[in-house]
Amino acid sequence: MADQDFYATQSAITGPGPWAERLDALPGDLRALKDAANQLVFHYRADGDWTEHGIAPERITEIDTRYADRMFARIFELSDAPLGASRRANQRLVGCCRDFTVFFIALCRHKGIPARERVGFAAYFDPGWKVDHVVAEVWDENERRWRLVDAELGDGFVDATDGTTLDPLDLPRDRFLVGSEAWRMARAGEADAARFVVAPDLDIPQTRGWPYLLHNLVHDLAAMNKEEMILWDAWGLMDSDDPLTTAQLAMLDETARVMNAPEPSVAELRRLYERDELRVPEVVTNYTSAVENPPVRVRLASHTAARQAS
Repeated sequence: MADQDFYATQSAITGPGPWAERLDALPGDLRALKDAANQLVFHYRADGDWTEHGIAPERITEIDTRYADRMFARIFELSDAPLGASRRANQRLVGCCRDFTVFFIALCRHKGIPARERVGFAAYFDPGWKVDHVVAEVWDENERRWRLVDAELGDGFVDATDGTTLDPLDLPRDRFLVGSEAWRMARAGEADAARFVVAPDLDIPQTRGWPYLLHNLVHDLAAMNKEEMILWDAWGLMDSDDPLTTAQLAMLDETARVMNAPEPSVAELRRLYERDELRVPEVVTNYTSAVENPPVRVRLASHTAARQAS
């Protein structure tokens, strides 16, 4: 199997399950797939007042929907409209950038298009800040390269930093920094670690600077190994208050270096991912805002076993 082919098959998270036939009707071009995914999520923080959109507060629990088949199930429960149709806000899954991306990747892989999630930071939302964000990376066979695709953005999106109109189907690499590149730049002194945040106005230490650079590096590695985790999942090095050791920093620097290669092999990514400090374990800590007293411990065992048990 070619490395690109690895990303053309569904993961345990992106598989649409019994909804696969509903995906067949969509065209196989990237724009149609991006536009379809764009209609499926109401961003719980960025899309405005819930009440004005007719969304009940108790629907906050939807942000913890982990698997694409359950995400599609909820979508079709809210409206039986076909994929690709325009949906009102209250007919969309309450979620975030990760969910736009999981939907889009599920659609791409269903059509045999190699696609993978990338966790990193967008430079196009808040001037002067690198904001936590998730996009897809799609293999362009004609140009023999991976292109960044942001399924959350509509066509004609204007970069808030300089007024440039961005193409959501081919984001510039300097406008979206994947987690491994963000880590490298901060470690090299090419970027200020303090400017990497979940949100500029969110004054929680673990959501800013080095802790979150670590968070997105580890999530990015998991995603490149087809483990598209919920963004508020933590494990391993992320889930410890101990300062990083010299050996751990060296390991993270090596991880970023390999991931930043022009085309890291799946074998290399698997080798990095097999380290206990980085690999997703059976139980993760979930810092969800959908429960009254987070965090909660979530047992995954394996994704397949977790789904069969639920």
